[in-house]
Amino acid sequence: MTMATRGVALLTRRQVHGSTALHGRKRWRPSPYVVFGGLFWIVMSLAFWRVPMCCDFGQHAAVVERLKDNLLHPRHPMADLPGAGSPYYSPYAVAQGAFARVTGLAGWEVVKLAGPLNLLVLLTGLGRFVKVLTPRQWAPVLALFAMVVLWGTRMAWWSGYLGLMSMTGNLAYPSTFAIGLAFWAWGWAGSLARTATPRPWSYVGLGALCGVILLVHPISSVAAVIGVVAFAASARHPFRPLWMWAATAVMAAVTAASWPYYSVFSLVGDESVDWIHRQLYTEMPQRFWLALLGLPALALRFRGNRRDPLVLMFVLDCAVVAYGWLSGHYTYGRILGLTLVPLQFALAVELAAPRPWRLWRTALAGVTATGAAIGFFTLQAGAVVPRALDPVGFDQPPRWPGYGWATSHLRAGDIVLTNGYYPTRSLPAYDANLVAPAWPDASLDEDTRNHRLQEVRDYLSPESTRAERKAIVRRYHVRWLLLSPDQKVPEEAVVVAWGPRTGEVLARVGTGARTNMNEHE
Repeated sequence: MTMATRGVALLTRRQVHGSTALHGRKRWRPSPYVVFGGLFWIVMSLAFWRVPMCCDFGQHAAVVERLKDNLLHPRHPMADLPGAGSPYYSPYAVAQGAFARVTGLAGWEVVKLAGPLNLLVLLTGLGRFVKVLTPRQWAPVLALFAMVVLWGTRMAWWSGYLGLMSMTGNLAYPSTFAIGLAFWAWGWAGSLARTATPRPWSYVGLGALCGVILLVHPISSVAAVIGVVAFAASARHPFRPLWMWAATAVMAAVTAASWPYYSVFSLVGDESVDWIHRQLYTEMPQRFWLALLGLPALALRFRGNRRDPLVLMFVLDCAVVAYGWLSGHYTYGRILGLTLVPLQFALAVELAAPRPWRLWRTALAGVTATGAAIGFFTLQAGAVVPRALDPVGFDQPPRWPGYGWATSHLRAGDIVLTNGYYPTRSLPAYDANLVAPAWPDASLDEDTRNHRLQEVRDYLSPESTRAERKAIVRRYHVRWLLLSPDQKVPEEAVVVAWGPRTGEVLARVGTGARTNMNEHE
Protein backbone atom coordinates (compact mmCIF):
# COMPACT_ATOMS: atom_id res chain seq x y z
CA MET A 1 0.00 0.00 0.00
CA THR A 2 1.39 3.37 -0.99
CA MET A 3 1.71 6.29 1.38
CA ALA A 4 -1.10 8.14 -0.45
CA THR A 5 -3.46 5.18 -0.12
CA ARG A 6 -2.69 4.84 3.60
CA GLY A 7 -3.39 8.55 4.08
CA VAL A 8 -6.80 8.33 2.39
CA ALA A 9 -7.75 5.25 4.49
CA LEU A 10 -6.67 6.96 7.71
CA LEU A 11 -8.64 10.11 6.83
CA THR A 12 -11.73 8.04 6.08
CA ARG A 13 -11.56 6.24 9.43
CA ARG A 14 -11.13 9.52 11.32
CA GLN A 15 -14.36 10.90 9.86
CA VAL A 16 -16.43 8.29 11.74
CA HIS A 17 -17.07 9.11 15.40
CA GLY A 18 -19.18 7.94 18.35
CA SER A 19 -21.12 4.76 18.93
CA THR A 20 -22.00 4.48 15.25
CA ALA A 21 -18.37 4.25 14.19
CA LEU A 22 -18.60 0.51 13.68
CA HIS A 23 -21.30 1.02 11.04
CA GLY A 24 -20.29 4.37 9.64
CA ARG A 25 -23.84 5.78 9.91
CA LYS A 26 -25.23 8.87 11.59
CA ARG A 27 -27.28 8.37 14.73
CA TRP A 28 -31.02 8.86 14.17
CA ARG A 29 -32.58 11.60 16.19
CA PRO A 30 -36.34 12.05 16.40
CA SER A 31 -37.72 15.30 15.07
CA PRO A 32 -39.57 17.65 17.43
CA TYR A 33 -42.85 16.51 15.89
CA VAL A 34 -42.11 12.84 16.53
CA VAL A 35 -41.45 13.65 20.20
CA PHE A 36 -44.35 16.02 20.83
CA GLY A 37 -46.72 14.21 18.48
CA GLY A 38 -45.98 10.94 20.28
CA LEU A 39 -46.62 12.53 23.67
CA PHE A 40 -49.84 14.06 22.38
CA TRP A 41 -50.95 10.65 21.08
CA ILE A 42 -50.46 9.09 24.51
CA VAL A 43 -52.13 11.90 26.46
CA MET A 44 -55.08 12.26 24.09
CA SER A 45 -55.68 8.51 23.86
CA LEU A 46 -55.86 8.31 27.65
CA ALA A 47 -58.14 11.36 27.76
CA PHE A 48 -60.44 9.75 25.21
CA TRP A 49 -60.54 6.41 27.02
CA ARG A 50 -61.55 7.96 30.35
CA VAL A 51 -64.71 9.53 28.89
CA PRO A 52 -67.71 7.14 28.91
CA MET A 53 -69.90 6.54 25.88
CA CYS A 54 -71.74 9.70 24.88
CA CYS A 55 -73.26 11.60 21.98
CA ASP A 56 -72.95 9.72 18.66
CA PHE A 57 -70.74 6.95 20.07
CA GLY A 58 -73.72 4.63 20.49
CA GLN A 59 -74.74 5.12 16.87
CA HIS A 60 -71.32 4.12 15.55
CA ALA A 61 -71.10 1.17 17.95
CA ALA A 62 -74.52 0.03 16.73
CA VAL A 63 -73.25 0.14 13.13
CA VAL A 64 -70.42 -2.22 14.08
CA GLU A 65 -72.86 -4.54 15.87
CA ARG A 66 -75.08 -4.79 12.79
CA LEU A 67 -72.08 -5.55 10.57
CA LYS A 68 -70.85 -8.09 13.09
CA ASP A 69 -74.24 -9.82 12.81
CA ASN A 70 -74.27 -9.74 9.01
CA LEU A 71 -71.29 -8.26 7.18
CA LEU A 72 -72.85 -8.35 3.71
CA HIS A 73 -76.45 -7.38 4.49
CA PRO A 74 -76.54 -5.40 7.74
CA ARG A 75 -79.82 -4.24 9.23
CA HIS A 76 -80.70 -0.64 10.07
CA PRO A 77 -78.26 0.65 12.73
CA MET A 78 -80.96 1.51 15.28
CA ALA A 79 -84.10 -0.44 14.39
CA ASP A 80 -85.18 -3.88 13.22
CA LEU A 81 -85.50 -2.70 9.64
CA PRO A 82 -83.61 -3.20 6.37
CA GLY A 83 -80.31 -1.29 6.29
CA ALA A 84 -79.69 -1.21 2.54
CA GLY A 85 -78.57 2.24 1.45
CA SER A 86 -77.44 3.48 4.87
CA PRO A 87 -74.41 5.79 4.52
CA TYR A 88 -73.15 4.55 7.87
CA TYR A 89 -71.96 1.37 6.14
CA SER A 90 -68.76 2.88 4.78
CA PRO A 91 -65.45 1.11 4.11
CA TYR A 92 -64.31 2.31 7.53
CA ALA A 93 -67.32 0.76 9.27
CA VAL A 94 -67.14 -2.47 7.26
CA ALA A 95 -63.49 -2.89 8.29
CA GLN A 96 -64.55 -2.41 11.91
CA GLY A 97 -67.35 -4.94 11.49
CA ALA A 98 -64.97 -7.49 10.01
CA PHE A 99 -62.57 -6.91 12.91
CA ALA A 100 -65.41 -7.43 15.39
CA ARG A 101 -66.39 -10.71 13.71
CA VAL A 102 -62.81 -12.01 13.79
CA THR A 103 -62.06 -10.97 17.37
CA GLY A 104 -65.51 -11.41 18.91
CA LEU A 105 -65.33 -7.93 20.44
CA ALA A 106 -68.51 -5.96 21.01
CA GLY A 107 -69.26 -2.98 18.81
CA TRP A 108 -68.57 -0.45 21.55
CA GLU A 109 -65.22 -2.10 22.28
CA VAL A 110 -64.16 -1.87 18.63
CA VAL A 111 -65.16 1.79 18.43
CA LYS A 112 -63.26 2.53 21.64
CA LEU A 113 -60.14 0.89 20.22
CA ALA A 114 -60.50 2.92 17.02
CA GLY A 115 -59.81 6.20 18.84
CA PRO A 116 -56.01 5.85 19.13
CA LEU A 117 -55.83 4.43 15.59
CA ASN A 118 -57.73 7.39 14.18
CA LEU A 119 -55.49 9.75 16.13
CA LEU A 120 -52.41 8.07 14.63
CA VAL A 121 -53.78 8.57 11.11
CA LEU A 122 -54.59 12.19 11.96
CA LEU A 123 -51.15 12.96 13.40
CA THR A 124 -49.18 11.33 10.59
CA GLY A 125 -51.39 13.04 8.01
CA LEU A 126 -50.86 16.40 9.70
CA GLY A 127 -47.10 15.92 9.59
CA ARG A 128 -47.19 15.01 5.91
CA PHE A 129 -49.41 17.98 5.06
CA VAL A 130 -47.27 20.54 6.88
CA LYS A 131 -44.14 19.11 5.25
CA VAL A 132 -45.36 20.26 1.81
CA LEU A 133 -45.99 23.72 3.22
CA THR A 134 -42.59 24.25 4.83
CA PRO A 135 -39.42 22.37 5.80
CA ARG A 136 -39.34 24.10 9.20
CA GLN A 137 -39.08 21.37 11.84
CA TRP A 138 -41.21 23.05 14.47
CA ALA A 139 -44.05 23.92 12.10
CA PRO A 140 -46.02 20.64 12.54
CA VAL A 141 -45.67 20.89 16.33
CA LEU A 142 -47.09 24.41 16.32
CA ALA A 143 -49.77 23.41 13.80
CA LEU A 144 -50.90 20.56 16.05
CA PHE A 145 -51.28 22.74 19.11
CA ALA A 146 -52.93 25.54 17.12
CA MET A 147 -55.41 23.03 15.70
CA VAL A 148 -56.51 21.75 19.13
CA VAL A 149 -56.42 25.01 21.13
CA LEU A 150 -57.12 28.02 18.87
CA TRP A 151 -60.90 27.80 18.60
CA GLY A 152 -62.89 30.12 20.80
CA THR A 153 -64.27 30.54 24.30
CA ARG A 154 -67.63 28.92 23.62
CA MET A 155 -67.91 25.15 23.33
CA ALA A 156 -67.69 23.83 19.76
CA TRP A 157 -68.52 20.14 20.19
CA TRP A 158 -69.31 18.39 16.96
CA SER A 159 -68.10 15.51 14.85
CA GLY A 160 -65.19 16.79 12.76
CA TYR A 161 -64.26 19.53 15.24
CA LEU A 162 -60.75 18.92 16.53
CA GLY A 163 -60.51 21.01 19.65
CA LEU A 164 -59.14 19.16 22.68
CA MET A 165 -62.51 18.96 24.40
CA SER A 166 -64.37 17.79 21.31
CA MET A 167 -61.75 15.15 20.57
CA THR A 168 -62.44 13.39 23.88
CA GLY A 169 -65.81 12.44 22.42
CA ASN A 170 -65.33 12.15 18.65
CA LEU A 171 -61.84 10.70 18.32
CA ALA A 172 -63.27 7.30 17.33
CA TYR A 173 -65.75 8.67 14.80
CA PRO A 174 -65.39 8.21 11.02
CA SER A 175 -65.03 11.99 10.65
CA THR A 176 -61.70 11.94 12.52
CA PHE A 177 -60.39 9.14 10.33
CA ALA A 178 -61.58 10.98 7.22
CA ILE A 179 -59.85 14.20 8.28
CA GLY A 180 -56.63 12.28 8.82
CA LEU A 181 -56.95 10.89 5.29
CA ALA A 182 -57.72 14.42 4.04
CA PHE A 183 -54.42 15.64 5.49
CA TRP A 184 -52.66 12.80 3.67
CA ALA A 185 -54.48 13.73 0.45
CA TRP A 186 -53.42 17.38 0.79
CA GLY A 187 -49.83 16.34 1.36
CA TRP A 188 -50.02 14.12 -1.72
CA ALA A 189 -51.60 16.86 -3.83
CA GLY A 190 -48.99 19.36 -2.66
CA SER A 191 -46.19 17.04 -3.73
CA LEU A 192 -47.78 16.57 -7.16
CA ALA A 193 -48.23 20.32 -7.56
CA ARG A 194 -44.49 20.85 -7.06
CA THR A 195 -43.29 17.92 -9.16
CA ALA A 196 -41.81 18.89 -12.51
CA THR A 197 -42.40 15.48 -14.14
CA PRO A 198 -45.33 13.88 -12.31
CA ARG A 199 -46.33 10.27 -12.89
CA PRO A 200 -49.91 9.73 -14.08
CA TRP A 201 -50.50 6.86 -11.67
CA SER A 202 -49.85 9.18 -8.74
CA TYR A 203 -52.87 11.25 -9.76
CA VAL A 204 -54.97 8.11 -10.07
CA GLY A 205 -53.90 7.00 -6.59
CA LEU A 206 -54.81 10.39 -5.18
CA GLY A 207 -58.23 10.04 -6.79
CA ALA A 208 -58.76 6.65 -5.17
CA LEU A 209 -57.88 8.16 -1.78
CA CYS A 210 -60.36 11.01 -2.32
CA GLY A 211 -63.03 8.45 -3.24
CA VAL A 212 -62.44 6.59 0.01
CA ILE A 213 -62.73 9.85 1.98
CA LEU A 214 -66.00 10.56 0.18
CA LEU A 215 -67.36 7.17 1.27
CA VAL A 216 -66.07 7.32 4.85
CA HIS A 217 -67.49 10.76 5.65
CA PRO A 218 -69.20 12.55 2.75
CA ILE A 219 -69.37 16.02 4.29
CA SER A 220 -65.69 16.02 5.31
CA SER A 221 -64.86 15.05 1.74
CA VAL A 222 -66.14 18.45 0.60
CA ALA A 223 -63.31 20.15 2.48
CA ALA A 224 -60.88 17.41 1.41
CA VAL A 225 -61.64 18.00 -2.26
CA ILE A 226 -61.38 21.77 -1.77
CA GLY A 227 -57.87 21.26 -0.43
CA VAL A 228 -56.85 19.16 -3.42
CA VAL A 229 -58.31 21.77 -5.81
CA ALA A 230 -56.39 24.50 -3.95
CA PHE A 231 -53.09 22.71 -4.42
CA ALA A 232 -53.89 21.96 -8.07
CA ALA A 233 -54.58 25.66 -8.68
CA SER A 234 -51.40 26.67 -6.86
CA ALA A 235 -49.15 24.54 -9.06
CA ARG A 236 -46.44 26.33 -11.02
CA HIS A 237 -48.05 25.21 -14.25
CA PRO A 238 -51.66 24.50 -13.22
CA PHE A 239 -52.95 23.82 -16.72
CA ARG A 240 -50.10 21.71 -18.05
CA PRO A 241 -51.12 18.48 -16.27
CA LEU A 242 -54.84 19.31 -16.44
CA TRP A 243 -55.72 15.89 -17.80
CA MET A 244 -53.88 14.31 -14.88
CA TRP A 245 -55.97 16.23 -12.35
CA ALA A 246 -59.02 15.18 -14.36
CA ALA A 247 -57.89 11.59 -13.88
CA THR A 248 -57.90 12.26 -10.13
CA ALA A 249 -61.51 13.43 -10.29
CA VAL A 250 -62.60 10.50 -12.45
CA MET A 251 -60.91 7.96 -10.19
CA ALA A 252 -62.53 9.51 -7.11
CA ALA A 253 -65.97 9.23 -8.73
CA VAL A 254 -65.35 5.65 -9.88
CA THR A 255 -64.15 4.60 -6.42
CA ALA A 256 -67.19 6.12 -4.73
CA ALA A 257 -69.63 4.70 -7.29
CA SER A 258 -68.19 1.20 -6.90
CA TRP A 259 -69.12 0.88 -3.24
CA PRO A 260 -71.95 -1.69 -2.96
CA TYR A 261 -73.43 -0.75 0.43
CA TYR A 262 -74.88 2.65 -0.48
CA SER A 263 -74.81 5.30 -3.19
CA VAL A 264 -73.01 8.37 -1.95
CA PHE A 265 -74.33 10.40 -4.86
CA SER A 266 -77.91 9.84 -3.69
CA LEU A 267 -77.09 12.06 -0.69
CA VAL A 268 -76.67 15.14 -2.91
CA GLY A 269 -79.54 17.48 -2.12
CA ASP A 270 -80.71 15.42 0.86
CA GLU A 271 -82.30 17.84 3.33
CA SER A 272 -83.25 15.36 6.05
CA VAL A 273 -80.46 16.40 8.43
CA ASP A 274 -80.25 20.12 7.64
CA TRP A 275 -82.46 21.01 10.60
CA ILE A 276 -80.00 19.31 12.95
CA HIS A 277 -77.07 21.36 11.66
CA ARG A 278 -78.68 24.78 11.82
CA GLN A 279 -77.18 25.26 15.27
CA LEU A 280 -73.70 25.15 13.72
CA TYR A 281 -74.31 28.69 12.50
CA THR A 282 -75.16 30.05 15.95
CA GLU A 283 -72.63 31.90 18.13
CA MET A 284 -69.91 31.50 15.51
CA PRO A 285 -67.77 34.46 16.72
CA GLN A 286 -67.65 33.06 20.26
CA ARG A 287 -66.84 29.54 19.04
CA PHE A 288 -64.08 30.40 16.56
CA TRP A 289 -62.62 33.85 17.28
CA LEU A 290 -59.21 32.65 18.46
CA ALA A 291 -58.54 31.04 15.07
CA LEU A 292 -58.72 34.52 13.54
CA LEU A 293 -55.27 35.16 15.02
CA GLY A 294 -54.04 33.39 11.90
CA LEU A 295 -55.45 36.04 9.55
CA PRO A 296 -52.24 38.15 9.50
CA ALA A 297 -50.20 35.07 8.60
CA LEU A 298 -52.67 34.14 5.87
CA ALA A 299 -52.57 37.72 4.55
CA LEU A 300 -48.77 37.53 4.33
CA ARG A 301 -49.03 34.33 2.32
CA PHE A 302 -51.52 36.02 -0.03
CA ARG A 303 -49.19 38.97 -0.44
CA GLY A 304 -46.35 36.65 -1.44
CA ASN A 305 -48.43 34.35 -3.67
CA ARG A 306 -51.92 35.12 -4.93
CA ARG A 307 -52.44 31.39 -5.55
CA ASP A 308 -51.20 30.21 -2.18
CA PRO A 309 -52.96 26.89 -1.37
CA LEU A 310 -53.88 27.82 2.20
CA VAL A 311 -55.40 31.10 1.03
CA LEU A 312 -57.39 29.37 -1.72
CA MET A 313 -58.49 26.67 0.71
CA PHE A 314 -59.75 29.22 3.23
CA VAL A 315 -61.63 31.28 0.63
CA LEU A 316 -63.31 28.22 -0.90
CA ASP A 317 -64.22 26.78 2.49
CA CYS A 318 -65.79 30.09 3.50
CA ALA A 319 -67.77 30.13 0.26
CA VAL A 320 -69.19 26.66 0.98
CA VAL A 321 -70.09 27.62 4.56
CA ALA A 322 -71.80 30.78 3.29
CA TYR A 323 -73.70 28.75 0.71
CA GLY A 324 -74.95 26.47 3.47
CA TRP A 325 -76.30 29.43 5.39
CA LEU A 326 -77.88 31.23 2.45
CA SER A 327 -79.43 28.12 0.88
CA GLY A 328 -80.66 26.55 4.09
CA HIS A 329 -78.49 23.45 3.52
CA TYR A 330 -76.97 23.84 6.97
CA THR A 331 -75.21 20.49 6.74
CA TYR A 332 -72.40 22.27 4.87
CA GLY A 333 -71.60 23.98 8.15
CA ARG A 334 -70.00 20.70 9.18
CA ILE A 335 -66.81 21.81 7.39
CA LEU A 336 -66.40 24.78 9.72
CA GLY A 337 -63.83 22.85 11.71
CA LEU A 338 -61.66 22.33 8.64
CA THR A 339 -62.24 25.92 7.55
CA LEU A 340 -60.09 26.97 10.51
CA VAL A 341 -57.16 24.78 9.43
CA PRO A 342 -55.68 27.27 6.89
CA LEU A 343 -55.70 29.97 9.59
CA GLN A 344 -54.17 27.74 12.24
CA PHE A 345 -51.54 26.21 9.98
CA ALA A 346 -50.53 29.49 8.31
CA LEU A 347 -49.93 30.90 11.79
CA ALA A 348 -47.88 27.83 12.76
CA VAL A 349 -45.68 28.08 9.67
CA GLU A 350 -45.05 31.77 10.31
CA LEU A 351 -44.08 31.26 13.94
CA ALA A 352 -41.76 28.38 13.06
CA ALA A 353 -39.47 30.77 11.18
CA PRO A 354 -35.86 30.79 12.42
CA ARG A 355 -34.72 33.64 14.65
CA PRO A 356 -33.87 36.47 14.91
CA TRP A 357 -37.43 37.71 14.41
CA ARG A 358 -38.65 41.09 13.35
CA LEU A 359 -40.77 43.05 15.80
CA TRP A 360 -44.08 42.20 14.12
CA ARG A 361 -43.41 38.45 14.29
CA THR A 362 -42.45 38.73 17.96
CA ALA A 363 -45.68 40.60 18.60
CA LEU A 364 -47.66 37.96 16.68
CA ALA A 365 -46.06 35.23 18.79
CA GLY A 366 -47.00 37.04 21.98
CA VAL A 367 -50.59 37.54 20.92
CA THR A 368 -50.81 33.90 19.83
CA ALA A 369 -49.42 32.64 23.15
CA THR A 370 -51.98 34.77 24.98
CA GLY A 371 -54.78 33.46 22.78
CA ALA A 372 -53.66 29.86 23.25
CA ALA A 373 -53.65 30.33 27.03
CA ILE A 374 -57.15 31.82 26.91
CA GLY A 375 -58.45 29.00 24.75
CA PHE A 376 -56.82 26.29 26.85
CA PHE A 377 -57.71 27.51 30.32
CA THR A 378 -61.23 28.74 29.57
CA LEU A 379 -62.42 25.79 27.51
CA GLN A 380 -60.01 22.99 26.59
CA ALA A 381 -58.03 22.21 29.76
CA GLY A 382 -60.63 19.87 31.24
CA ALA A 383 -60.10 17.49 28.33
CA VAL A 384 -56.64 16.51 29.55
CA VAL A 385 -56.76 17.45 33.24
CA PRO A 386 -58.77 14.84 35.21
CA ARG A 387 -61.16 16.20 37.80
CA ALA A 388 -59.15 14.51 40.58
CA LEU A 389 -56.08 16.55 39.59
CA ASP A 390 -57.95 19.75 38.77
CA PRO A 391 -57.16 22.56 41.23
CA VAL A 392 -59.33 25.12 39.42
CA GLY A 393 -62.56 23.41 38.37
CA PHE A 394 -62.19 23.30 34.58
CA ASP A 395 -65.17 22.30 32.47
CA GLN A 396 -65.04 18.54 31.95
CA PRO A 397 -66.20 16.36 29.02
CA PRO A 398 -69.79 15.11 29.35
CA ARG A 399 -70.34 11.98 31.40
CA TRP A 400 -73.48 10.29 30.17
CA PRO A 401 -75.16 7.67 32.33
CA GLY A 402 -74.40 4.05 31.53
CA TYR A 403 -77.09 1.52 30.65
CA GLY A 404 -75.48 -1.71 31.71
CA TRP A 405 -78.19 -2.03 34.37
CA ALA A 406 -80.78 -2.24 31.57
CA THR A 407 -78.92 -4.09 28.82
CA SER A 408 -78.11 -6.95 31.19
CA HIS A 409 -81.78 -7.90 30.91
CA LEU A 410 -82.01 -7.51 27.11
CA ARG A 411 -81.36 -10.15 24.49
CA ALA A 412 -79.70 -9.30 21.19
CA GLY A 413 -82.27 -7.78 18.87
CA ASP A 414 -84.86 -6.95 21.52
CA ILE A 415 -87.03 -3.96 20.66
CA VAL A 416 -87.27 -1.11 23.15
CA LEU A 417 -89.81 1.69 23.20
CA THR A 418 -88.36 4.89 24.66
CA ASN A 419 -88.10 8.57 23.86
CA GLY A 420 -85.39 9.50 26.37
CA TYR A 421 -82.49 11.51 24.97
CA TYR A 422 -79.76 9.31 26.43
CA PRO A 423 -81.25 5.82 25.90
CA THR A 424 -82.24 6.45 22.28
CA ARG A 425 -78.59 7.24 21.54
CA SER A 426 -77.00 4.59 23.76
CA LEU A 427 -79.07 1.39 23.74
CA PRO A 428 -78.45 0.47 20.06
CA ALA A 429 -74.74 0.16 20.92
CA TYR A 430 -75.65 -3.01 22.82
CA ASP A 431 -77.47 -4.64 19.88
CA ALA A 432 -80.89 -3.43 21.00
CA ASN A 433 -83.42 -2.01 18.53
CA LEU A 434 -85.59 1.07 18.92
CA VAL A 435 -89.15 1.52 17.73
CA ALA A 436 -88.16 4.94 16.38
CA PRO A 437 -84.52 5.71 15.41
CA ALA A 438 -83.11 8.89 16.89
CA TRP A 439 -81.48 10.11 13.66
CA PRO A 440 -82.50 10.27 10.01
CA ASP A 441 -80.98 7.63 7.76
CA ALA A 442 -81.18 7.20 4.00
CA SER A 443 -82.17 3.55 4.46
CA LEU A 444 -85.44 4.59 6.15
CA ASP A 445 -87.98 6.96 4.65
CA GLU A 446 -88.20 10.07 6.82
CA ASP A 447 -92.01 10.03 6.81
CA THR A 448 -91.89 6.48 8.18
CA ARG A 449 -89.45 7.50 10.91
CA ASN A 450 -91.64 10.46 11.89
CA HIS A 451 -94.67 8.16 11.98
CA ARG A 452 -92.83 5.83 14.34
CA LEU A 453 -91.83 8.78 16.54
CA GLN A 454 -95.49 9.76 16.74
CA GLU A 455 -96.44 6.20 17.68
CA VAL A 456 -93.95 6.35 20.56
CA ARG A 457 -95.43 9.65 21.73
CA ASP A 458 -98.94 8.19 21.50
CA TYR A 459 -97.94 5.17 23.56
CA LEU A 460 -96.34 7.29 26.28
CA SER A 461 -99.17 9.80 26.39
CA PRO A 462 -101.10 9.78 29.71
CA GLU A 463 -104.31 9.73 27.66
CA SER A 464 -103.45 6.49 25.83
CA THR A 465 -105.70 3.51 26.44
CA ARG A 466 -104.58 -0.02 27.17
CA ALA A 467 -105.96 -1.19 23.82
CA GLU A 468 -104.03 1.51 21.95
CA ARG A 469 -100.82 0.62 23.74
CA LYS A 470 -101.34 -3.08 23.11
CA ALA A 471 -101.77 -2.40 19.38
CA ILE A 472 -98.48 -0.48 19.22
CA VAL A 473 -96.65 -3.24 21.13
CA ARG A 474 -98.02 -5.84 18.72
CA ARG A 475 -97.31 -3.74 15.63
CA TYR A 476 -93.63 -3.20 16.43
CA HIS A 477 -93.00 -6.37 18.47
CA VAL A 478 -91.98 -4.30 21.49
CA ARG A 479 -90.56 -6.25 24.43
CA TRP A 480 -89.29 -3.47 26.70
CA LEU A 481 -90.09 0.05 27.85
CA LEU A 482 -87.43 2.39 29.18
CA LEU A 483 -89.15 5.26 30.94
CA SER A 484 -87.95 8.44 32.61
CA PRO A 485 -88.87 8.96 36.29
CA ASP A 486 -91.71 11.32 35.37
CA GLN A 487 -93.34 8.90 32.92
CA LYS A 488 -96.09 6.64 34.22
CA VAL A 489 -95.55 2.89 34.02
CA PRO A 490 -98.51 1.32 32.15
CA GLU A 491 -100.60 -1.05 34.23
CA GLU A 492 -99.83 -3.98 31.92
CA ALA A 493 -96.04 -3.50 32.20
CA VAL A 494 -93.79 -5.35 34.66
CA VAL A 495 -90.97 -3.31 36.20
CA VAL A 496 -87.64 -5.18 36.01
CA ALA A 497 -84.93 -2.66 36.94
CA TRP A 498 -84.21 0.94 37.87
CA GLY A 499 -81.34 3.14 36.74
CA PRO A 500 -79.11 3.88 39.75
CA ARG A 501 -78.08 7.30 38.47
CA THR A 502 -81.06 8.56 36.46
CA GLY A 503 -83.97 6.80 38.15
CA GLU A 504 -85.16 5.52 34.78
CA VAL A 505 -87.33 2.41 34.73
CA LEU A 506 -86.98 -0.72 32.60
CA ALA A 507 -90.27 -2.56 32.22
CA ARG A 508 -91.27 -5.66 30.22
CA VAL A 509 -94.41 -5.48 28.09
CA GLY A 510 -94.31 -8.31 25.55
CA THR A 511 -92.58 -11.37 24.16
CA GLY A 512 -91.09 -9.24 21.37
CA ALA A 513 -90.25 -11.94 18.86
CA ARG A 514 -87.67 -10.60 16.41
CA THR A 515 -89.09 -10.57 12.91
CA ASN A 516 -88.66 -8.68 9.69
CA MET A 517 -90.57 -5.43 10.04
CA ASN A 518 -91.02 -4.83 6.29
CA GLU A 519 -94.61 -6.01 6.50
CA HIS A 520 -95.46 -3.18 8.88
CA GLU A 521 -94.06 -0.35 6.77
